[in-house]
Order: sequence, then structure tokens, then C-alpha cells
Amino acid sequence: MLSCGVLAKAQPVVVCPIASHSLEKKNGRKQLAAGGSVDLPSCTCSTTRTSSASQASCSKLSLKSSSFFSRNLSPLTSSRVENGRKASKAGDTTPRAAVAVDAVSTATNEFQIDGGANLKVKISGASPGSPAVIELEVYNSNASQLVLHWGATKSGKSKWYLPSRRPADTRDFQNQALQTPFLKDGNKAYLTVELADADLNGIEFLLKEDNTDRWFKNRGGNFRVDVPKADVDFSNISIPEDLCGIQAYVRWERNGKQNYSPEQEQKEYAEARKDLQREVASGVSIEEIRQRFAAGGESKDEGNNKDNNYTKKTSQSAPQQKRSGSRVSRKSRDPMELLNKYDEVKTGTAATSAPAPPREPTPLEMGAVVMEGVDNGAVVLKKFFKLGGNSLLVLVTNPGGEVRVRMATDMTEPVSLHWGLSKMNNREWQAPPEAVTPENSILLEGSCETPLKKGFAGDESLQSLEIVVGDAGYIGMPFVLKCGGNWYKDNGGDYYVSLKPVEKKKLKALGDGTGTARAFLEEIANQESEAQRSLMHRYNIAVGLASQAKEEGELALVGILVWLRYMATRQLIWNKNYNVKPREISAAQEKLTDLLQAIYRDQPQNREVVRLIMSTVGRGGQGDVGQRIRDEILVIQRNNDCKGGMMEEWHQKLHNNTSPDDVVICQALLDHIQSGFDMNVYWKTLNDNGVTKERMRSYDRPIVSEPKLRRDQRDGLIRDLNAYMRTLKAVHSGADLESAVAICMGYSAEGQGFMGGVNIHPISGLSGALPDLLRFVLEHIEDKEVVPLLEGLLEARRELRANLLSRHDRLRDIIFLDLALDSSVRTAIERGLESLGNSGPADLASIVSLVVENLALSSNNNEELVYCLKDWYVIIDLIKSNSPMWALRTKAVLDRTRLALQDKAEHYQNLLQPTAEYLGTLLGVENWAMEIFTEEMIRSGSAASLSLLLNRLDPVIRKEAKMGSWQVISPVETQGVVVVVDELLDVEDKVYDRPTILVAGRVRGEEEIPDGAVAVLTPDMPDILSHVSVRARNGKICFATCFDSEVLEKLRSLSGKAVKVEPTLNDLKYSEVNESELSGAGGAQTSDSAPPPGITLTKKKFVGKYAIPADDFNPDMVGAKSRNIAHLRGKLPSWIKLPTSVALPFGSFEKVLAESINQDVAKDIATLTKEIDAGDFHKLKDVRETVLRMKAPPALVEELKKTLEGSNMPWPGSESKERWEQAWTAIKKVWGSKWNERAYFSTRKVKIDHNDLCMAVLVQEIIQADYAFVIHTTNPSTEDSSEIYAEVVKGLGETLVGAYSGRALSFVAKKSNVQSPQIIGFPSKRVGLFIKQSIIFRSDSNGEDLEGYAGAGLYDSVPMDTEDERVVDYSTDALILDEKFRSSMLAKIAAAGLAIEELYGSPQDIEGVIKDGELYVVQTRPQM
Repeated sequence: MLSCGVLAKAQPVVVCPIASHSLEKKNGRKQLAAGGSVDLPSCTCSTTRTSSASQASCSKLSLKSSSFFSRNLSPLTSSRVENGRKASKAGDTTPRAAVAVDAVSTATNEFQIDGGANLKVKISGASPGSPAVIELEVYNSNASQLVLHWGATKSGKSKWYLPSRRPADTRDFQNQALQTPFLKDGNKAYLTVELADADLNGIEFLLKEDNTDRWFKNRGGNFRVDVPKADVDFSNISIPEDLCGIQAYVRWERNGKQNYSPEQEQKEYAEARKDLQREVASGVSIEEIRQRFAAGGESKDEGNNKDNNYTKKTSQSAPQQKRSGSRVSRKSRDPMELLNKYDEVKTGTAATSAPAPPREPTPLEMGAVVMEGVDNGAVVLKKFFKLGGNSLLVLVTNPGGEVRVRMATDMTEPVSLHWGLSKMNNREWQAPPEAVTPENSILLEGSCETPLKKGFAGDESLQSLEIVVGDAGYIGMPFVLKCGGNWYKDNGGDYYVSLKPVEKKKLKALGDGTGTARAFLEEIANQESEAQRSLMHRYNIAVGLASQAKEEGELALVGILVWLRYMATRQLIWNKNYNVKPREISAAQEKLTDLLQAIYRDQPQNREVVRLIMSTVGRGGQGDVGQRIRDEILVIQRNNDCKGGMMEEWHQKLHNNTSPDDVVICQALLDHIQSGFDMNVYWKTLNDNGVTKERMRSYDRPIVSEPKLRRDQRDGLIRDLNAYMRTLKAVHSGADLESAVAICMGYSAEGQGFMGGVNIHPISGLSGALPDLLRFVLEHIEDKEVVPLLEGLLEARRELRANLLSRHDRLRDIIFLDLALDSSVRTAIERGLESLGNSGPADLASIVSLVVENLALSSNNNEELVYCLKDWYVIIDLIKSNSPMWALRTKAVLDRTRLALQDKAEHYQNLLQPTAEYLGTLLGVENWAMEIFTEEMIRSGSAASLSLLLNRLDPVIRKEAKMGSWQVISPVETQGVVVVVDELLDVEDKVYDRPTILVAGRVRGEEEIPDGAVAVLTPDMPDILSHVSVRARNGKICFATCFDSEVLEKLRSLSGKAVKVEPTLNDLKYSEVNESELSGAGGAQTSDSAPPPGITLTKKKFVGKYAIPADDFNPDMVGAKSRNIAHLRGKLPSWIKLPTSVALPFGSFEKVLAESINQDVAKDIATLTKEIDAGDFHKLKDVRETVLRMKAPPALVEELKKTLEGSNMPWPGSESKERWEQAWTAIKKVWGSKWNERAYFSTRKVKIDHNDLCMAVLVQEIIQADYAFVIHTTNPSTEDSSEIYAEVVKGLGETLVGAYSGRALSFVAKKSNVQSPQIIGFPSKRVGLFIKQSIIFRSDSNGEDLEGYAGAGLYDSVPMDTEDERVVDYSTDALILDEKFRSSMLAKIAAAGLAIEELYGSPQDIEGVIKDGELYVVQTRPQM
């Protein structure tokens, strides 16, 4: 018996005519020739039994797969190869065939176009003697002069061709396109196009309204329809089965490796056979096809198809993703590739929360205000509608209970209002009583038509109409407009305004609109009642609002986010008895998400907010996927005989108004069936996802029954509901992983009967590695071992990133896929947290790095996260190499990452919460939903997952580093009542009347500790040498950082109770005590204890000089800071360097203020000072701003110039006048810092007379520091005088002593061996301050370094130039990485501290910098 492809000689001959052509032999090949037919033996190999040796080549190549991916088959493995080419079997002949044409193939496409109109295109393929026919029908359209702007297309060509056969009245457009008018019939328009040229395979086109020059596009591009290929009978052309299998594989690969059903698989196999039969009919031999496949080619017929060819190119050009076992192999990438930085408006500050400059009101808006005043503000409704480029105002008022409706527009052509009144039901049409109709009205059956008049509120450029409805009990007014022969409707329906007054809600105090796009939010609230009609209305309204937000910026986009989030969480009504087709909802979603993808593409600074918006919205459907929601449920009911009860109720709900609830209902049914029809499982799935029994009863088409399904329906329902779930998710769940993957990779769904099919094309241009990665992710998405899954998810996101940053035409679907991958990381972490309990530090650090990477991929301005990621990569290597410092280093990176999360949470709180509260109040959202809005947004992202991981890793690291749950900064045993506060800054000027233990969520480092506080306990990490730490130690107040969130939470739970705290160096114990035991507790002053004696200052006087050199520094002229630095000159080893210094002495400020040029300033300061003394502390800021108005007397300028130049320091004025102004402003800021809040309250606490406080200014040349340090020559934590303690930061020292979060590098050194410093902690500071060569002006008051009162750090030091704040990269810093460099530098710092202490003979607090290896001391003072 012969194998497939070998023709048996005894087979009958078949004659197959092909349109009066036959095959003739030419140049060794048979081709079509005119006027004949061909005799060809037919092959029956499909029914012929084959030998076992040939069965492999004859069997079908199965494409069946559990996902859209098939096995990576080698399609030629069953064939024999000789000398690099296919071997033919003996007796193989070359079949040639003529074919018969069957019935003409047809296809129908439908599109929705702007204004609610629809386009239906029916295409009939060519038949012998007849051209291809394209019939276009536009319906639900008000366009009066519709034109088709078109050109024909050829396979593989992008150029438009202008066919010679054209419909009547077609005109040539610039020799580039044709324009053909439609035939109008009511609200429909028709046109037929014939394509007689066989080379033309379709048309591309746009629609145009000729009289208004309005264009209609297909989602921003051209419409395109292709002529279906003729359905030809190739049954008499035999193709070997192995070649059919290969061609089927090529088609599957070309189409994006879709997930085919068995039915689709069979259809694809048949199409593959037809491809090859068509080739053979055109004269290609079987042997030539076999040789082409062996060489890696593809079907000639398909290879020129430009729409499909990209898939093959992608898969061939990209390397396959390598795997090691069951894990993907991640590519080595530079984390800096993830960096994105955009200029952003910081929220939550007075300077930036002020509203943007108001735009000029439009004439309509001004007219509305005038007419509101006419009716004494009795406004029921004020609403603006867009009419193309114009607007319509509807103003409803009820002065004295009499309802009036005013309409006005800025359209220039005459406008008529076609209107009615509603009395019983919303939107019903009733003709108004004749007494109500304005003049020139025409009463019609059920309605009225009234022309608008020229003029509105005195503006003749507008036209308007007033209708006095009175008090007849009408509830609303439906209407449409007519202008220039065109009807204007509301998204294809009637406009409608309510005439009923709505009770206005009072705004919450917190939701007053500060820090929001207030006017925009009020516009959202104004449109909410219309949005509640259906999800279609909401999404269509959202399109208009999002277009406006695109222009207004970030806060307006936040308004869209909050609004849609409230909708998604069911805080807003989804539908009010409005019947809407699923495809209409799908189309509205698609419009919205198309607009959002454009904002994402064009406004990179707003991408994070746009991602959040898109996570609340379904993607909408392509093709007929929306309509399938409606049709497919009928097919499910019919196929599975379940037409009554709950299934019928659900069917009715789906037909009336589908919503995201349907995804939950479908899942509940699947869980119910798969659990053996357990009803408890059904209700659990529903309730867990917020779809309660009450909610289901509230639908316009309520679902009140429980499912009553039979066991014989089980398999069919599971199959069909799973398929239906994909349809539901394609519309409603854009960020669902399986749906997002399928849409990006492409899939098809067969039609059945009346139900149309769906064909989603694969996305072009994706990484060749992505399909395998996505397959891996889907295969492992439920694994308990989550690390391989996380690696796959992150590798897929990295491969997708280039497409996210491109201007891709399918960007929306790429964003949804990225959102789905991002969300899967979070769910994987939450699911796998239990299994991570036994993971070692290296594994935990690796997982943390993955989640940090994930968060960086999803975040704007992610520089801090990127540097954290670089640090984690270093940590992983340190742990694996068992470095002795790995635990301390890991703790620092962990702390830095926590601070980055804290920053992100604060950013979200400042950005989102004001809008959530203001808009929520306007919309009547429940208080609890408003209050937790931002918290829930954070919880739903990967930041929450990262926080969980850090909490899991932290105790492991602290144990390895031999650190307890606490770091004690000031070890004072005390007792008091626990008071929980958000920030220490909030209570720094408060006075507690009993000993108080403050548990503060934030401590920034510069705050004052309030009177009555005996302890401050915080999860925050101020430096041990920060101002607040120094003050705690000086005041004998317990101060400690808690690293264990559970310990801190237990402490918070004791709020209001008396507690005793007992600290040690690395731990702190607490226990409850009776409140009666609190008397005599140590710590800060309480109101019950005896007041401390006041500190008296000697008020300094002006000594007749505005500027003095360092040689003249003395107690009458400058403070201790200047005198101490002068005292060091010439007394230290030469390797310790000092900056050059001069000063503006005491009394200079008072002298300048007394000058006549500043008399107005002096008067204002005197007035403000009296108000401050009377208790109005808000005026402190006003004083500082007033000081900046002072003018410099010429004598000061001249003396300062002479003194600086005499000390070999640069004079700013020599550069430019502007440079001197910078210096003068810095001097005034130092003087003004006398009125800093923290300084004022601190001096007030110790009863210093603020009027006696005098301020000298120490002027020094800035050292452009690589590092800065602070030394305490007695360890402040242990009070060990034999041990030096020091802290080091990158850049200038302000990050160490100021309010910059994170810890510095800290170390100790024994004075007996300063060459052997011991690291206590590595840095977690996020930023360093750097500056160009400049001058700094330092505060030097007579109220610092006093006995019993340090006063250090209360007043400002101001550089002439602004510091450059840079995120610190420790992964490349020699201080962290180079142990030899680090030890040398730290030893030098310790030796300098020891030398200065020996010089003064007492413990010192020293500040200095390192520049190019050289050490500079900039100031020293006695250690307090």
C-alpha cells in the first residue's frame, strides 16, 4: 500500500473546470491556461490504510493545549533528510489540479462610531464573472451628508489604490483617495462598493460629514475590511498529512500561539490543508513545498500576508527563554534601566496646595452667575453640556417655589429646542401645557418645539430660552436640540434634567477641597446622577471628564481615579432601571481606555495615576466580544438545558445591564458546580467578593433564586462557564492575568448560530521571550513555592517594559497585561508568606529584591526604589559570601527600604486623601469608605506586600546582628501615662499636666520634646546625634526606637494607662503601674513640678563694626561657635584643617533694623512681636518674612567686603550684583531664625527673655564635602568616657543634624586605640546634600552652649547657594564597599576627636567634613 502523497494508478479521473481555465505544462510546471480542463487522479489517502512506518508522517499534528501555547514541536521530525534536503519516496509524483469554486464567501463587520451611530459592513467575495461587493450601512446617525473617504488595498501593501470601477458621484481627492456620498434614508445611510480587480483584497476608509467637515475614525485610525477568499473546492487535490500538520503549526505560530478549542483546532487544520491545496492549484509542486518547509519557509499564500507575518518574525528572531529546572533564567540587567524621574507637584504643603490661577470664565459661565443672582441663588441644577466645539447651559431655579428652566448656548447658527416634561417617571415625554410654552413654540404630539432667542444675561453673542414651569409637580425635562439640520443628542439618547430640588449635603471639615482640583470634582458630582443611569453612561461621561483632566493635570486625574474607584467598590450606583446592551458598555469602556492609554503615552509624569485608574476599569471588547456576553448566556442555557430559575434571572440581568458583578456570579457558579453543588460554596464566593444576597435582589432585573442544577449538566456547564468567564473578563477585568495574556497573545472564539465569533489578533512587536515567560507564569500561578513564579513574573514585566514606553497601537492591552503581572506579584507574596517562614536570609533578601523591583516598575519618580534595589543585590552577594558585616549592612538596607515605603504612603496620603474626602462628601459616600480610601489603595498594591516581607525579614536580621527590638538613644528609667500621637511635631509646643510617655509615629530629628513628656518611643529612626536625641539626653528623657511592629502595637494598646519603662543599651522593658505611683517621675518639666529658674542673657550691643576677622572674635562680639573655631587655630596637628572665618558681630541686626531705610520693617516687626507675646504664634512666620524685607546699609556692604577680602575669602559682589543679593538674603535668614518655632518654644520653656537673644553670623567658606561627620568624645548612649562615638554621612552635614530621615553610618573607637574603629550601624540615609564652591552663614547666638541649656541647632545656618539634594547610591560608595578605605577614614575622624578633646580638656561635640581625603573641623562645642 502506498503512503500519503503517492498517487495510486488505478484511481478514477476527475475533471475540474476553473472559470474556463485549465492547467497546461510550461517550463516543467503546470499552470492555468485558458479554455480547457485537466484530468487528475484523485487521492484517497485519508481513507487508505498506511503502513506503520508511514503513520507518523500521515497523522495530524495536534495543536491542542491547555493554554494558548502549544508544545514546541519540531514539525519535520518524522521526515527523512538526505544531504540536507527532503528525500522523496520512490514513485512519488507531482500532483497538479484544477479546482471548482463553491458558493461565494461572505463576512460581516460592525463598528460603533461617535455620537452613538453604528456602521455595518457586509463583504461578499468575488465569484466567476462577478466582482467582490462591499455593502455599507450607517444607522442611528443624524449626519445629513455622509461621505466615504476610501481607497482599495492589495495584500502586503500599505498604499491605497484607486479602482477604475467606482460608485456613482464618486470624486477624486487629490489623487490619493476617493470620496463617495452615502444615500440617506431617515437615520440610516447606504452605500455599495464593487471591486472588480482580483488583485484588490479590501478597502480602507474613513467617514466624513461633508457639511460640517467632521471625520469619524476607528479608534483614531482607519477602518479596514478585507474581501473573504473564495470558498473553493479543493477536495480533489491531495496533500500529504505531514505537510498539513506542518502548515497548521506554521499558522498557529503565526497567529500568536493561541489557545485553540478542539473545534478551532480542526478548523485550523482544514485551513492549513486549503492553503497548500491553493498553492498546488497555482502550480507549486508537493516536492517544492516539502523543500521549502525543510528550509524553514512558510506557505507562499500566507507568507505575503502583512497582517500575520509579524508573529513569525518575532518568534524566529528572539532567543528562547532559557530555564534551569522549573525556574526561568533571569537576564542580567542594570537596575538603573528602571529609573524614571519627572518633575512633580508635591502635595500637602501650603506652597503647592494653593489652587492654580483661575482660567477666564466663559460668557456662558458669567451669564449663569448673573441669572443665579436674579433668582437669589435658588439653584436646583446648573449643568453644562458639550455640543462639539460649543456648549449648552441648563440652569434650573425655583425662587419662591416656582420652577424656571433657562437654556443658553454659544452656538452661532439658530437653535431649536425639542422638549417635553416628565411628571410620573423620569425621562417620559409629555407635551407641556400651553400656558407653560414660550412664544413661537409649536406644540406637537407629546412634545413641543421652541426656537432660542438672541441674547442671554446681556450678552448678544449667546442665544437662550426661558421656560417657567411653575409648581405643577413636574419632575424633569427631556429634550434634544436641532441646529443647521443636525440633531444633537446625549450619547445617542435624549438629554434629561431633573426639576426636583436636591437636598445639599454639608461638607465635612476635612473635605473642604484644599489640595484638590475642586472645581473639577464639583463637575464630577454634577454629572453623577446621569452616570448612575448605567455603566455605559458612566464610562461615556468619564471619557469627557478624562479629556478635561488630561488638560488640567494630576489632581484632576486623581479625581477620575477616586470617582471610578468609588464606583468599582460599589459605593456608587451602577444602574437605574436602564436597559443597555453589553456591547454598548464594552464600546464605552473601550473609548475610555483608549483615551487613558493616550494620556499614559503622552504624559509620562502621570503614568502611575493612569495605571491606578485603569485598574478600576475593564478593558472593553474588540469586535463582537461585548455582544457575546448577551448571546453566549443563551447558548449556555440552550446547550445545557438550564433555562429557568436562577440561570434565567441571571440571563435577564445580563441582557439588561451587565457589570463586573457578573464575573463574580460566574465564578460562584463554577465553584458551586465543582464542589459537588454545595450551596454554601456558592454563597461564600459571592459574599467574599461583595456580591451579597441583598445586592443581587437590588438589580433592575433581580436575582432572587439559588441555582438548581443537575449532576448530568456538570461537565457541559463547567466547559461553557469557563469559556464564558473569558468573555466576561475580556470586558470587565482588564487586569485579570489569564484574560490579559490571552488578549495580548491573541485568541479566537467560534460563533454559534446567532452568536458572532471573536478574533483577537496577537500584539505585534512583543519580545520573543515573552510567550514562553507568560506560559511559565500561567503554569505556575497557583504554586505554593512562589519564588520561581515571582522570577517569571518579574522577568515578564522587564521584557514588556520597552513596549510600555513605546507609542504602540495596542498600548492599552500592554498596560492591562502589566497591571495583571503586577497584581499577581502581590497575590503570590500573600499566598506564599506562610511557606517563607523557613526561608534563610539569602532567600528572603532575594524575594525582597524581586518585590522592590516590582514596585519600582510600577512607580513614577522611583529613584529611591532603584537605589534600594541596587543595595539588595549587594546584600544578596554579602549573605552568600558570609561576609562578617552582612547582618548590619542588611539591617541598614532594610531600614532604607522601609523609609521608601513610608515616603510612598505619605505621597499617596497627600495626593489622594483630600480628593477622596471632598469628592466622597459631594457624592454622599459613607464616611468609613472615605476615611480608609488611601489605606485601601496602598493595601491593594505591591507596597503592602513589600512591607509584609520586610516585617518577616527584620527579626531574622536583628537576631543575626545581635540587636534587640529596641535601640535606646537616651537610656533613662521613668514612668508615665501612655499617649499615642502621629508625629512629635504635632505636640512639641504642648504642655502635659502629668508625666507622659509619648508613642510617636514620626520623629524627624529637629523637634522639641514637649513639657511633661518623660519618654518618647517611636518606630522612626532619628540619628543618635540629631537635635532631638541630644535634647532628650540633656533633659533626662527616655528616647528609643522600636524595630518590632508587634511590640509597638502592644504599647499603643496601653494608651491612657500608666506604664514604667526600663531601658538598657539594646532593649527596653515596660510594665503597667498604678497611676498613683507617677509622682516624682523624671523627665521634662510638668505643670505640677517646681518651675526651673530662668536663664538670664546679657543683651549684646553693637560695637561699631559690621564685620570682623577671626582674630577679633571675643565674647562681646560673637558667640561660642565663632570663638571655639578661632581657639583651635594653630593648636591642632597639621592634618586637621580649619575653614577661614569672619563674622557679623552681635548688634549688627539691631543696628541695620534701626536704619531709616528699614523703619517700616522695624515698625512691622514691633507690631508682630506684640501679637506673638499675646499668644498668636502663627505670627512667628510673618516676622521671618518681614526680616527678609530689610535693606543693607552701604556701610555694612563695604565693611563685609573689606573683611572678606582681607581674610582671603571671596567677595560675592565681585561676581555680580545678584550674587551679593543672594548673600544678603542668606544673612537675613540667619537673623530671622531667631523667630523659628522650635527656637522660640525652647527659649520660652527655660524662661529666656526672647528680647535679650542676640544673633552674630559666622561666615565661612564652604568645603565641598565628600562626607560629613559629628563626633561626641564621650559615648552618649553609654556615657562611657573612654569611648568616642561618631556618625558619618555622604555630602554636607545638614542631613545628619537636620530633619532627614534614615540613619548615618555610626561607629565607636576606644581612645586607647582610635586606629581600630568598630562599626555600630551602616547608613540608611536616602539623600546627601552637595553644593558648589560657596559661602555659608552660620547662626551664632548668645543663647547657645549655656550651662544647663545647650540650645544647639535651634537656629539656622544658611549657605549662599542652594544645596543639591541627591539620592545616595551606597552600592558604589567606597565608604561601604572598601573596608581599608573605611577603616582609615574612621580612624582619622576618631583621632581628630581625641586631639580636640585633649586640647579643651573636656568632652566635645565636633562637626567636620572630609574632602579628597583631607579632614576639616568646622565647629566644636562642649558636649552636653
